[in-house]
Amino acid sequence: MFISSLALQLDGRLDGRVEAPGDSRERLLEFGFDYCYWSVNPEAPNYASQEEVFHDLGVSVLAGAAEGYNICLFAYGQTGSGKTYTMMGTPDSTGLTPRICQLSIFSYFSFLEIYNERVRDLLRGNDQKKPTPLRVREHPEKGPYVQGLSQHVVSDYKQAEHLLKEGISNRITAATHVHDASSRSHAIFSIQYTQAILENNLPSEIVSKINLVDLAGSERADPHYCRDRITEGANINKSLVTLGIVISALAQNSQMCSSSQSINSMLSEGDGSTVGSHSSSLSSSGRRHCFIPYRDSVLTWLLKDSLGGNSKTIMIATISPSYSSYNETLSTLRYAAHARNIVNKPRVNEDANVRLIRDLREEIDRLKSMLLNFSMRNPSPSLSDERDGSFSDIVLQNEIKVCA
Repeated sequence: MFISSLALQLDGRLDGRVEAPGDSRERLLEFGFDYCYWSVNPEAPNYASQEEVFHDLGVSVLAGAAEGYNICLFAYGQTGSGKTYTMMGTPDSTGLTPRICQLSIFSYFSFLEIYNERVRDLLRGNDQKKPTPLRVREHPEKGPYVQGLSQHVVSDYKQAEHLLKEGISNRITAATHVHDASSRSHAIFSIQYTQAILENNLPSEIVSKINLVDLAGSERADPHYCRDRITEGANINKSLVTLGIVISALAQNSQMCSSSQSINSMLSEGDGSTVGSHSSSLSSSGRRHCFIPYRDSVLTWLLKDSLGGNSKTIMIATISPSYSSYNETLSTLRYAAHARNIVNKPRVNEDANVRLIRDLREEIDRLKSMLLNFSMRNPSPSLSDERDGSFSDIVLQNEIKVCA
């Protein structure tokens, strides 16, 4: 684990008001993350290139998808801090999304953006000048999805690159006081592919989905901009605030679950006199689990499974080295620190029938092993015959289920 430390010499208050001459102080704030990169100056000895970031993060995305897991990778940070550069890159320095597309095996993908809390298909085609906003639905098993979102079959990287460039060109950007081509929407690039395998003479399919998310940057409202920019910024900040609330609630619930598990272990090892007090505290902590407001924003609704469900999720927090961005930098680092506390429980997306048959076969093998061990011991002939019959009946019932 890498520890990123932020040390600033403050000559006044963070809100701009100057303090008395003796009030200057140095603050050292430390945040722990898995990786820490410096990508400001290419000439610096500790400069982290796009290749290094892909080696650390992109390779794990591909490896997880190959195993059958859902993967989500998203970048969060202040406007102009390098989110789109990290995710998409430039023609001379490609980002994570093109590199993942180049090395992945996929069947189709989709590309959408969330602009002013409305979903737009970025691969709609040039003939549709005013695209109709798409609606978000939720499947009882597969989770949230976008109704009517186009899905494009891709057989090689050239086709994927062409559609990726088309989607980027259709994305809404505008000039702000921080960046001359700031992204005014959240973009979600999805890759999905199916692996057909043969396991124990049984055909099986594993479906993996990769969500690569480029979030719009948080920013302060500026009355000098036109009304459209103010409306865009308000909707961007609304969705990011909701995302922060969701992440904080998920992190709090994860910490409660871990504390509950520790209490259970204490109960199993402790004496009976303390069972009542521990169990009452456990039940009270269970009632305090936070409600997760996924539906308060289209972004969090679409990323419901990625944030707190069936997905392996990676968050990239981008910050600016500028002193004037101190507040935004501190907010981003705290944001990421909360996200790091979330514990997801991803599972392999395989066919339910194949998983059931495999579990039954494992149970049959386990029962046969128990039957064999019991027969070898043979403490009493009558008792042995009775238990042999019960074990044999269970084995026979499981074998019938497998054959069915």
